[in-house]
Amino acid sequence: MSAPPKTVLDVAPEEAAAIRAAVLSADLGTLGPGRGLAALEDAADLTAFLADPRVTDAIYDLPRPFTLANVTRWIIESEALRREGRRLLILTRDETGEIAGYSCVSVWPERSAAELAGALRADRQSGGQGGAGALHSFGWIFEALGVRMMCLTAAVDNVRSAKLIDAAGFVRMGTRDAVRPDGTTRVSLYWEVTRDQWRGRRG
Repeated sequence: MSAPPKTVLDVAPEEAAAIRAAVLSADLGTLGPGRGLAALEDAADLTAFLADPRVTDAIYDLPRPFTLANVTRWIIESEALRREGRRLLILTRDETGEIAGYSCVSVWPERSAAELAGALRADRQSGGQGGAGALHSFGWIFEALGVRMMCLTAAVDNVRSAKLIDAAGFVRMGTRDAVRPDGTTRVSLYWEVTRDQWRGRRG
């Protein structure tokens, strides 16, 4: 399961409330074309998408095993957390209507922090789309949701993700134990970046 950053920011109640409101009112059209919140009618398509190990093997916090029931519960849970201002489960569909990727933004309003997880369909990987999309998503999370910090994790052998995260300007901060939904743990590489650091690197 996602966990907030190791670094603890001092957050006023007013700031936390503003972040919750921003999550509830987030305009996914500003994130990019084809984006939409995962809904119950997406459950079957999302189950099929997640079943491809090329997409999901490196991601620890997904609702395994990928059954329709588990994915349906994940969508319901995500919508409940969205209403609390704590999660956005976003699907991207291509021009044919097929799922091309997903993003899960976990938000901790009381920490002014967020984490992004996600993946692209196998045929869209290694073509530069993932890196460009991730950079845009990081900036969108800071600006649209108003958080002041982001954290990310990646499997220790996930070289592609590690290179992308390093290049984006996130600061390596060792490792952390990432807890899977079944309660088991995975040692993951760990990064943080503040909004000021992010903006500073981009002029």
